[in-house]
Amino acid sequence: MRLLFLCLLLGLLKASFAQDKDLMLWYDKPATKWTEALPVGNGLLGAMIFGNPREELLQLNEATLWSGGPVKANVNPKAADYLASTRKSLLEREDYQEANKQAKGIQGLYSQSYLPLADLKLKQEIGSANYNQFRRDLDISKSLATVSFNANNVNFKREIIATAPGKAIIVRFSSSKPGMISFKAGLTSLIKYSVAADGPDGIILKGKAPSQVDPNYVDYNVEPVKYAENGCDGMRVALQVRAVLSGGEAHADSSGITVRNADEVLLFICAATSFNGFDKCPVSAGKNELKICSENLKAAVRKSWTELQSEHLKDYSKYFNRVNFRLGTGQESAISKLPTEKRLIAFSQGEKDLAFETLLYQYGRYLLISSSRPGGPPANLQGIWNNLLRAPWSSNYTININTQMNYWPAAISNLEEMEYPLFGFIKDLSITGKATAKEFYKLRGWVAHHNSDIWAISNPVGDLGKGDPKWANWYMGAPWLSRHLFEHYRFTKDKRFLKDVYPVLKGAAEFLVDFLVEDKNGYLITAPSFSPENEYFDDKGNPANTSIATTMDMSIIRDHFRNCIEAAEALNIDPAFRDILKSKLAKLYPMHIGKKGNLQEWYKDWEDVEPHHRHVSHLYGLHPGREISPLIDLRIATASKKTLELRGDDGTGWSLAWKINFWARLLDGNHAYKLIRDLMRDISVSKGGGLYANLFDAHPPFQIDGNFGATSGMTEMLLQSHLDELHLLPALPDAWQEGSVSGLKARGAFTVDLQWKQGKLQTAIIRSANGGKCTIRTETAVEVKGMAVSSSRSGDRYITTINTKKGQTYRIVAR
Repeated sequence: MRLLFLCLLLGLLKASFAQDKDLMLWYDKPATKWTEALPVGNGLLGAMIFGNPREELLQLNEATLWSGGPVKANVNPKAADYLASTRKSLLEREDYQEANKQAKGIQGLYSQSYLPLADLKLKQEIGSANYNQFRRDLDISKSLATVSFNANNVNFKREIIATAPGKAIIVRFSSSKPGMISFKAGLTSLIKYSVAADGPDGIILKGKAPSQVDPNYVDYNVEPVKYAENGCDGMRVALQVRAVLSGGEAHADSSGITVRNADEVLLFICAATSFNGFDKCPVSAGKNELKICSENLKAAVRKSWTELQSEHLKDYSKYFNRVNFRLGTGQESAISKLPTEKRLIAFSQGEKDLAFETLLYQYGRYLLISSSRPGGPPANLQGIWNNLLRAPWSSNYTININTQMNYWPAAISNLEEMEYPLFGFIKDLSITGKATAKEFYKLRGWVAHHNSDIWAISNPVGDLGKGDPKWANWYMGAPWLSRHLFEHYRFTKDKRFLKDVYPVLKGAAEFLVDFLVEDKNGYLITAPSFSPENEYFDDKGNPANTSIATTMDMSIIRDHFRNCIEAAEALNIDPAFRDILKSKLAKLYPMHIGKKGNLQEWYKDWEDVEPHHRHVSHLYGLHPGREISPLIDLRIATASKKTLELRGDDGTGWSLAWKINFWARLLDGNHAYKLIRDLMRDISVSKGGGLYANLFDAHPPFQIDGNFGATSGMTEMLLQSHLDELHLLPALPDAWQEGSVSGLKARGAFTVDLQWKQGKLQTAIIRSANGGKCTIRTETAVEVKGMAVSSSRSGDRYITTINTKKGQTYRIVAR
């Protein structure tokens, strides 16, 4: 027994060592671009680390630092009138160009912008000689960034952590000889700020956010960045930096902190804003950012590096270590030993590197843990990292897919807590969205459009008619976001949670019930209707984008109505509303197959202006929805496949990631794998989207959703549960002949471990947190150790059913 235990222990240690060894981004030169720098974050504070020995740069962010203030009321009193005129153009005249013009009248203001905090610039004295033995790396198994080099026969090291328990970013300076640490640390910012000494060994930056920052694509205002002296727009921010020395001396003034001849230095970085909620004035009713920042700093500096790092690792590991993913035999390939940017180039040129694929998978999980933590705001378009005052697309919450994609890997890769910030945001949005439904449409319920921000803006954006309706007026954010709430219930079976969020689900459904109208054939449709950011040629050959009953609209509504019905049934409440939804469901405009054999995107079988458009919104029912599957309706699934073939495999980074998920849901692992390789191309050699040197997803420019979508897609290839069964290895590609994964989550409150060889399942471990029936779909017949079960054939797969008990573990073995 003891020998068996030792063998198991050695096996676990070997697997752990292999995982740690493979989970490293490393480089043999400093970063010269932001997309080469390495990210750390604790959900509230983020830093991008460049790693220059002499002139280090830490570009800093604080997750709640946004421009503007609480949402303004009644910004477009005539919006509802334009809804009526838009519908008249669509339903009576079929004049789609005029409808497009009228739809602009429904628009409100643009969202606000996520802002950079500051640059911490470190000028370190290392002598006149050139440095050597340089290395900078990011160990995502430990959430630890390191910069090391040798100069004048002295080994220097900087270690950086963003600790959630410590509420700080900490830089540890060390060297192989005593008295060798000397540097100057100073702060600058792109927002209005001042810097002063904060004691003999610290500095403090006090800043004020702009009251308005125009999106980066708006160029018609003379003053795109504005500051207000009065009112509620423009939160305050505080940033403190303090040096704690072993040996040597420190001096601080407004120019920075000067450290001389120290043996070791811990540099503590804390920040806070006056943000006090989406509906609170950050000026008059804001939090005391100076007090929060100071208290966090005082608590952090009391602890040693060993204590801080230990707390940080314990906190981070309890999330990250839940999933272990290995491909192949564990033998290193030649290119796996290369610096990451060279490894990426080699992979882009066709080299095999399975460990690189699992690295990208776990990198997505690392980025989610680092940018979205309970108690903070959700990850935005760039997670938590942004260096520009006017970031691409305001680095906001783009809720026509991008924000949702950020959280696709959360539940399935065992990071459900990281989704809590999104849940809080959805509740905020349901409050502002109720006002928008009333003010812009004179309807019940709540609605949310294309863009949002930390203030939970929910109106159609576009600056009162200046935006293109194909994106500005899209209004299906409420039901799409609400599916995350219902999916959380499906994964956890937590009825208390479901009861708490049911009013949010119902409110989104109420708006849709009121918004639907009948077409000439008696179907319930949406009007106006959009397929996000896409256009078609109408019956007269004119380009247009405002339509009725797009496939995406109708798919989202069917999905949401079904979710609401199931939620009410699970809670045994609201029978009258359930009946309303069921009657509406029966009359919704159905899906159609077009003349090319594809799933039709528009109300009519119109041609796309851009046949290879990055959005494939009409396949919502395939993913993230659960309406389309080869296991449900092969005819519709085949049409969906044809749609993807016509769209093509090229695309922006996040679009490629979405397509991985599509092909996985179509059970085509080889095509999904092709798109993984397409996504994992260095942006310098890619025709479209790809990866930057630091493995950030390239739209281009950087959008973090592609990283998260890739992790989601790989998980969908290994395990699917959206059809209320555990489909094991549903889309395993030929390239993944051997491997194992542990800790994946499935709907029904199951945790799943898988091991396979020669492309076939060998064993599976299923843990049931809630009990109940567990249906398993596998390629080969299986048996359950310790239980008498039978496997029945269904097409080319086998179905096995287990009646599980709460807290029990079940071992599945291939026959």
